Amino acid sequence: MHLKPIKLLTLSSLLFLSTEAIAQQSNYDYKAPFAEPFYTMNGNEYRSASGKPGPKYWQNRADYKIDVALNPEKKELTAKQEITYTNNSPDEMDFVWLQLDQNAFKKDSRGNAVIPLTNSRYGDKGGDFDGGYQIKSVTVNGQKANFLITDTRMQIDLPQNLKASGASLKIGLEYSFISPDYGSDRMGVLDTKNGKIFTMAQWFPRMVVYDDVRGWDTLPYLGAGEFYLEYGDAEVNITVPSNMYVVGSGELLNEKEVYTDTQQKLWDKARNSNATVTIRSAKEVNATAKQKAQGTKTWKFKINNTRDMAWAASTAFILDAAKIDLPSGKKSLAISAYPVESDGKQAWSRSTEYVKASIEHYSQQWFEYPYPAATNVAGNEGGMEYPGIVFCHYTAKGAGLWGVTDHEFGHIWFPMIVGSNERRHGWQDEGFNTFINGISREHFNNGEYASNSTVQEAASRLFNATLEPVMTHPDDMQERNIGTLVYYKPGTALKVLREQVLGKERFDKAFREYIKRWAYKHPTPNDFFRTMENVAGEDLGWFWRSWLFTDWKLDQAITEVKYQDNDYKKGAIITVANLEKIPMPVTLEVKYKDGSSKELKLPVDIWRRNSSWTFKADTTKEIESITLDPKGGLPDVNPSNNVWKANR
Repeated sequence: MHLKPIKLLTLSSLLFLSTEAIAQQSNYDYKAPFAEPFYTMNGNEYRSASGKPGPKYWQNRADYKIDVALNPEKKELTAKQEITYTNNSPDEMDFVWLQLDQNAFKKDSRGNAVIPLTNSRYGDKGGDFDGGYQIKSVTVNGQKANFLITDTRMQIDLPQNLKASGASLKIGLEYSFISPDYGSDRMGVLDTKNGKIFTMAQWFPRMVVYDDVRGWDTLPYLGAGEFYLEYGDAEVNITVPSNMYVVGSGELLNEKEVYTDTQQKLWDKARNSNATVTIRSAKEVNATAKQKAQGTKTWKFKINNTRDMAWAASTAFILDAAKIDLPSGKKSLAISAYPVESDGKQAWSRSTEYVKASIEHYSQQWFEYPYPAATNVAGNEGGMEYPGIVFCHYTAKGAGLWGVTDHEFGHIWFPMIVGSNERRHGWQDEGFNTFINGISREHFNNGEYASNSTVQEAASRLFNATLEPVMTHPDDMQERNIGTLVYYKPGTALKVLREQVLGKERFDKAFREYIKRWAYKHPTPNDFFRTMENVAGEDLGWFWRSWLFTDWKLDQAITEVKYQDNDYKKGAIITVANLEKIPMPVTLEVKYKDGSSKELKLPVDIWRRNSSWTFKADTTKEIESITLDPKGGLPDVNPSNNVWKANR
């Protein structure tokens, strides 16, 4: 039961406030959020108690060299691959694990088995596709190797043990697969009037991460849980029919071999232009897309210090680009590739503008963009991110296209730079990214797409009774809850932490330090928590527990207001209560009858041993009203008890 607003009474010539406190049923137990210890493990030589990588932190490395050919008629990729795997761990290895994500599209996969009959974005969206890898050969250091495939994992037995602390080996693979048209909203094939667009991801076998937390982290790819990958360099040669254009992660090494002299000059112009330069126009696409291929072309890409590599190919691409200015003085290149169906001034014609603005903002605000290009591809994915390249839906326009472009490129920072374990802790990249997107949206083009919504308006979504805790693994959540729990609630939590708890200056310093410390490394949630606490200088166990580990709610209320000795000149005695389980700082706006106002703030510490708190406000004027959280910065589930008004 919640409190109704309490009203001001006027008695004779004395002006005073009197309230009758209505009995409140509080669900708050102050011992729960502030319980100690929050951390159940101490720091060690691999991960410091301060949140830094420890003095003996290590991670393994995977470098890839791949030759791949696309047969667009069959939708088939055929590849030959070499992995150089370096074991920097203190452990000797007698086997290694690889991820075979394409096997999720086999009819008998574990991922397919858990997809509901309707309304799922995973698998092939209810189709009858039967995909997966055809493995032709596996070698280790040139010797044929024994291997065992279990769903989306491959275990390779090593002919000789791989020594610890820096030893390496080479794994050779030959394989092929048929691409699904719709691949869990992360890859696929889109039909357009000028040809198919192939957006290729999760296309090559990648090393499973071996770390100091779990050893081999072999969770299968079921669909909802995304990726956890080692860093290294990737060199990829992509052979396609000569009439197709290819864009990919990293730097194109052989531009002169695949573009005409005129197109090369336009690329050079784009590298020095803040305005978008068209490389291949809609007119040119319409005129040439259906010309028969004269053999094949091989497009050569390289990307360094990466956790993945993706690419796209089509005869249908309009191509345009503009330079990206980075804080250090370095340059990158914003590129867009899209069909004529996506063209238009309020549609994909603005894509490169959006890419440039997004990358420049995040580089200035948090950490500099590391790749030579940033490419936005129109495909049949709602939106999906990879190092240096993203896939966004070809029908997106206006605010929708800005939002998905900015979101997917925000993922360059989480998890491409800060390489957290998405499969277990999806909130640690999607939630962080949703948070930084909110700041970027306000910044873009003087607030062109800025939102006027408040955090309070989201309370019913954030604290829905059907929700699991945010720390739940994505594969263990109801699919309908993933958007809230992986994206929106943790993103809102960081916004609240920044604006209501720490303040922007302290938060931003700590958040930047987290990115700097864990760039191209593998942080756990505790590494994030400890970094934020140590740099900001605040014990936040209560906050993490309330927002991420539980399904608690927030409800603050004003329960009593009266003047000291019935004299408004002596100040007001105000009582506030915490009626639900989440404690938060208190902000009150006192409005006076003369039209002036005053803000009062109370720290979260008032709730450390109390479910209600009475304090004196040094007011000297008659009060018209008092409002809790006047700007709607907290997701209070019952704002009706947040306002006290005086009788007239």
